[in-house]
Amino acid sequence: MPGRRIVWSATLLRKGPQPLDRTHLRYAGDETPGGELHCFVLDGSASMLGSLAQAKGWLLDSFNRLARERSEVALIRFGGDRAEVLFGPAVPRWWNERWIEPIGGGGGTPLSAGVAAAARLLARAKRAEGPQASQVRVLWLLTDGRTRDMPSKPPGVDRVVVVDCEQARIGHVAHIALRGCERLARAWAAECVRLDEIAPRV
Repeated sequence: MPGRRIVWSATLLRKGPQPLDRTHLRYAGDETPGGELHCFVLDGSASMLGSLAQAKGWLLDSFNRLARERSEVALIRFGGDRAEVLFGPAVPRWWNERWIEPIGGGGGTPLSAGVAAAARLLARAKRAEGPQASQVRVLWLLTDGRTRDMPSKPPGVDRVVVVDCEQARIGHVAHIALRGCERLARAWAAECVRLDEIAPRV
């Protein structure tokens, strides 16, 4: 539609793993009055080391796109024995690459801690809006699903996308696909997309 700005975050969310067509397009006029908050939860465990650079590249692209759309974002990293909020909620700024690039990985996969941190953050955002809250809250979980954790879906979230980062191989070692992301997405009635489908290999 000439003269109308496409909102790519909402468009890609609607598209999912399907080929993009015009029915998926969302425009600036379609935005909700309260805007959007995109909460990204990044698995920084040792099993993610083969996918982490690709995941961070996609995160950087997403932050830059959402900054242009003036959407709020937050980023939570979990790994080892804890989860931590690295950014937001706020509109991303121009220096995103400087702090996303050094994010490292290692240790265990405290998925429940990461999801709990997201639930607290989203709940605070909802309370801050007050009784007339109209902001759409979107949760993006980037993980390979290689954990026995099966936390409950966080309350207070409008959309959930599980980004499946599981690799068939890490270096020269073949891995049996555990499909943990698919199981979690089914349990949460969430969308599940492959990282390889939405982000270029780096």
